[in-house]
Amino acid sequence: MASTDVRDRILAAALHIVGTEGIPGVTNRRIAAQAGVSLGSITYHFPTQTDLLRAALSGFVTEETQRLSELAEGYRDKGLSLEDAAALTGKVAKDLAFSAERIAPFELYIQAGRDHELRQAAAECFAAYDDLTVTILTALGVPDAAAVAPTIVATMAGLQLRRLATGSDGDHDFATSVLLLLRAAGPVRG
Repeated sequence: MASTDVRDRILAAALHIVGTEGIPGVTNRRIAAQAGVSLGSITYHFPTQTDLLRAALSGFVTEETQRLSELAEGYRDKGLSLEDAAALTGKVAKDLAFSAERIAPFELYIQAGRDHELRQAAAECFAAYDDLTVTILTALGVPDAAAVAPTIVATMAGLQLRRLATGSDGDHDFATSVLLLLRAAGPVRG
């Protein structure tokens, strides 16, 4: 088994355990059993639990931003209006199933508030989301996209957390929230 395959399996197992049992459930024995790897391979690849959690969070965000970038790229040349972009954002948010791997980042972001060593990885994750959002907002003609992006990202994260915590979307319309924020940002195309 290749070293990168073992590493990837360890990270996937860690995300799954964090998403199902929380940070306290993360032990090397559980990870090794979930990943189907030797116990020693955990510490070989990740000397500390913080190293493991940091890599798991960063890996999730890298995959997620790549997925969202590909989705955005597919619409970039289609002359997407502001309303279409807001509707697409709402659809993406509502279509996300809350698997253990999608719950894990919320756990890790909260843990970053307690663990300064994990905080840098969380900051890099939100920076990646901000950068992706700036790209989309700039393509839509939103003025000062860099100033608006963190608010959009925080709103979407908060709405997702609300959805996760309550178990439903309620009457909330993600697209309307995004559209209101974008219109408040100033005149835009669309």
